[in-house]
Amino acid sequence: MSGVNLKKLSQELGLSISSVSKALRDSYEISVETKKRVKAMAEKLNYQPNPFARGLRKRNSITIAVVIPEIANNYFALAIDGIQLVAQQKGYHVLTYLTHEDAQNQESTVKHLQGGRVDGVLISLCGDTAKENHLTALHETGVPVVFFDRIPEAMGCPTVTTDDYESGFKATEHLIRAGCKRIAYLCVSGYLSTTNNRMNGYLAALKKYKINADPKMIIECSNDDAANLEVIKRRLKMKGRPDGILSSVEKLAITTYYVCNEIQLKIPQQLKIISFSCLRTASLLSPSLSTITPPAFEIGKESASLLFRMIEKKNFGNRIDQIVLKSTLIERNSSR
Repeated sequence: MSGVNLKKLSQELGLSISSVSKALRDSYEISVETKKRVKAMAEKLNYQPNPFARGLRKRNSITIAVVIPEIANNYFALAIDGIQLVAQQKGYHVLTYLTHEDAQNQESTVKHLQGGRVDGVLISLCGDTAKENHLTALHETGVPVVFFDRIPEAMGCPTVTTDDYESGFKATEHLIRAGCKRIAYLCVSGYLSTTNNRMNGYLAALKKYKINADPKMIIECSNDDAANLEVIKRRLKMKGRPDGILSSVEKLAITTYYVCNEIQLKIPQQLKIISFSCLRTASLLSPSLSTITPPAFEIGKESASLLFRMIEKKNFGNRIDQIVLKSTLIERNSSR
């Protein structure tokens, strides 16, 4: 273990212990040049911080919590990578809680976090979040909270999202320009802000291009993969079936591929598909899947950075940041 402590480091640099500590924590109060000088000296002397001792001194946990609905989704895996990067730079630990798309699990997890077990919380809501009382209660305890991706509609809290409405519009417009006249929107039923915003963008594009919005073309699915397969199959076998599909989540696009293979519907000749997705293998599917790709890693990174600004600056709670990052449309063979 290194014998160099903060006092020794401050003596070598000719700075106060407080300034050295803040520089190592990347505090906004310290200039960029001073931070570089402190970190260079710390590396030279092989200084190793003790996060547990720091937590005891400051009476905090040196831990943040991340509450997400699932981990199988590529989006959340990438977002956690971004969160973890920032947390490590700050010398913090990350506790990840999975709600498994269940509102009761989410509520019990949030109540568990109200007791000061962590210094801040990042939350992406589960699909059936109908009530926000537990979220309001957590916010009122004074624990810094940032919502990302799936956010509550009514609460005035800091958020980090992507441009779902604009992306829904852009994806639908892409299918229309590819020749589609009957475009279906696949979504998971529930109360998600992402689903609603993407659907509103879809409807706005239909309106712009004077295509009648047919309620039957909004296909509500669930978290049951087998049931989703049957729902999509029925719609694609009916008279007046869609010739284009916008999927709000990648798992419904993959299910559509299975259905098309089963009923021998050719993609993209008979059905064009585009999906919101961070799927790393989208280009390897046959045909390759066109995607609206949210900047998941950057959203995780930005969410964590915002949370730490709130943790480090106690009066930050009076300010509400609502950060929106842009998604990217990547055209591949499924919509050509």
